[in-house]
Amino acid sequence: MTNRIPARIASILINALKGGVVPRVGLEYVTVGRLQEIAAILHDIDLIADGGASLRFVVGKYGSGKSFLIQTIRNYATAKGFAVVDADLSPERRFAGTKGQGLATYKELLKNLSTKSKPDGGALPLILEKWISGIQSTVKSQTGLDGEAFDKEVEKQIFEVASSLEGMVNGFEFAKAIAIYWRAYKNDDSVTKSNVLRWFRGEYATRRDAKAELGINFIVTDETWYDFLKILAAFLVSAGYKGLLVLIDELVNIFKIPNAITRQNNYEKILTIYNDVLQGKAKHIGFLMGGTPQCIEDRYKGLFSYEALRSRLAEGHFATDDLKDLSAPIIRLQMLTQEEMYVLVEKLRDIHAQLYNYTPTLKHEDLLYFLTVEYNRVGAETHITPREIIRDFIELAGIIHQNPEKKAEDILGSNSFEMAKGGLSDEDIHADFAEFEL
Repeated sequence: MTNRIPARIASILINALKGGVVPRVGLEYVTVGRLQEIAAILHDIDLIADGGASLRFVVGKYGSGKSFLIQTIRNYATAKGFAVVDADLSPERRFAGTKGQGLATYKELLKNLSTKSKPDGGALPLILEKWISGIQSTVKSQTGLDGEAFDKEVEKQIFEVASSLEGMVNGFEFAKAIAIYWRAYKNDDSVTKSNVLRWFRGEYATRRDAKAELGINFIVTDETWYDFLKILAAFLVSAGYKGLLVLIDELVNIFKIPNAITRQNNYEKILTIYNDVLQGKAKHIGFLMGGTPQCIEDRYKGLFSYEALRSRLAEGHFATDDLKDLSAPIIRLQMLTQEEMYVLVEKLRDIHAQLYNYTPTLKHEDLLYFLTVEYNRVGAETHITPREIIRDFIELAGIIHQNPEKKAEDILGSNSFEMAKGGLSDEDIHADFAEFEL
């Protein structure tokens, strides 16, 4: 039986998965399979920590588990000392646009800035203050200074970090904002601190406003937001983090853009990121993007409609579904095996029982029964997804818990089971699932 987990986490897991969405916490309790894919991405994370950069596309059809994999990596990265930002693209959030859609994506990313100690987003103030207090502690322990001499030494070290960013594109303004934040922190000026945070988050509408309130004649825009992410990554490393991981899901919203020029502008921004990563222009930053096969491979509207990206990302002649090159930029998710789905529904059975405080009544044979029915539905071979199986199973577990006089076959129906078996005997069914036998 699954190790006991907190009721809050169990509730989030069951309710989110039943609703068809990916929970942001507790994924380690239900993760199965994907060992090769996870290992490949974790190798990227090690490279980022060493000063490198990466860009990967996680590709799978709806419900195949790509968002689940991305969130699993998010939780791993924060636990390992990375800062992580994430956003789902939408009609209002893109890489580029004529109505501030690129800036909207940046704002969403910064809103969701997460760390190990602040896993639910909004970590920017904590990062800045933790950084300053860390410098103060170091100066105190190494010099023993206090009073004005202490403040001068702290300020000196803060300005050293700020000046190291000035050589980057837009780094001078970023460094100036850090210095302003330090002075506001020292003087307990909450208004100025709030204004600096607004500037970092891209919330100033005009340069005039930023100039008036902060003396900075520059703001984050549709054109500059990616450069700011690179500067942020460099600052985070100086603040003690391993690097910055940028997670962007729902690339299909670029595919759906009706205007061809606007789509191309978005793909051009992705190309810029890809080239920066490969050419070593980006450091301590990684990008993980999720999309469907169509939004990547479609030659008319997908990523591959932009020839410069297609030529860089298309697979060679030797990779197949069975022989995958997991060092390639595109990681294609295959469906979980039936063995892996068995392990998953077994975990979900135990978590559901823990959440509602009852002893599981669904036995090994019941789980086989359920999976056999699911996998033998018409069209299941090409259309069924883990998301659908999970939702069906949580529904089944709930019905049986609320109706203890019922058994699995009562809910699934013996007729549907006979149809699902396709004329196979019980012995054949058990042989098909022989790997599950405990």
